[in-house]
Amino acid sequence: MLTWLAELSPYFSPLNIFRYITFRTGGATATGLLIVFLFGPWMISLLRLRQGKGQPIREDGPQSHLLTKRGTPTMGGLMILAGVLISTLLWANLENHYVWVVLFVTVGFGAIGFYDDYLKVTKQSHKGFSGRSRLAIEALIAAVACIAISYMATPGLANKLALPFSKDLIFNLGWFYIVFAGFVIVGAGNAVNITDGLDGLAIVPVMIAAGTFGFIAYLSGNAVFSNYLQIHFVPGTGELAVICGALIGAGLGFLWFNAPPAQIFMGDTGSLALGGLLGTIAVAAKHEFVLAIVGGLFVLEIMSVIIQVTSFKLTGKRVFKMAPIHHHFEQLGWTEPQVVIRFWIIAVVLALTGLATLKLR
Repeated sequence: MLTWLAELSPYFSPLNIFRYITFRTGGATATGLLIVFLFGPWMISLLRLRQGKGQPIREDGPQSHLLTKRGTPTMGGLMILAGVLISTLLWANLENHYVWVVLFVTVGFGAIGFYDDYLKVTKQSHKGFSGRSRLAIEALIAAVACIAISYMATPGLANKLALPFSKDLIFNLGWFYIVFAGFVIVGAGNAVNITDGLDGLAIVPVMIAAGTFGFIAYLSGNAVFSNYLQIHFVPGTGELAVICGALIGAGLGFLWFNAPPAQIFMGDTGSLALGGLLGTIAVAAKHEFVLAIVGGLFVLEIMSVIIQVTSFKLTGKRVFKMAPIHHHFEQLGWTEPQVVIRFWIIAVVLALTGLATLKLR
């Protein structure tokens, strides 16, 4: 909305600064942080009052969690989403269609997560929303977003899959690209959801990935930088850096309250929405495979669950002491802060590796 001020720049030249994506990204970051930081205590008090017993804790999980985490309210993702949405509406160019597609997925996935959290809290059960119904709705939302992105893409990139390390190697998947891209978005949402199991574990890697993809989106949307780096030029995606900035700011504000011992949990409301947001930006910027590198920690988490379930069903044996894998390391004797901080380090290394693919062409 503030981009409209740039239209007055012929009359007052300092307003021209609102044309720059970098300035508006910084503004979105500061706004997101301020919103969550100021209204966080009020929302935590409200959720604690409404939820009573808070998020139900897994009985089969680490026993320490039953003592330290019981009674902590969930749905903290509402704080993050409020910061992201308000900041984006203030600082992003609302004439950019990519912005609305990303917000559509974010709100849609957030609504699914909210309903799931609501059922868990009211029933004091882990079952929540039916898994098949939930995945079906996620797939529908992702498919709509991917179709929209395909129509917005330039003819040379529509329905085409780009690979890292090469600019010329690109595959035309036709309408199957919608299936693939939808899988990326749904997979990203659920991978972040699986990761959200310890205080601060999910939000910091999400912010690291958001910073990385904000940079990638900005470069992909700039003809000069994309040509220099030999990456595909996708007009309009630079504006998505503003959304990434808003996410980083809101995430920092949330981390203030989610740092151990957490005053509030993100819940499916936040984790599904943020994962879907990252997946949609990766699809829009034509860096789907880079998301698997940058978000490698999320991939590791969801794969540990798939491997554990498959192994137990086929052989009756478990590969890990407990899944997701962060609980496995807890069972090995790592303290919760050790697991969280070491996983943050892994996330930073993977982000740097993902950025390296921009130059290795």
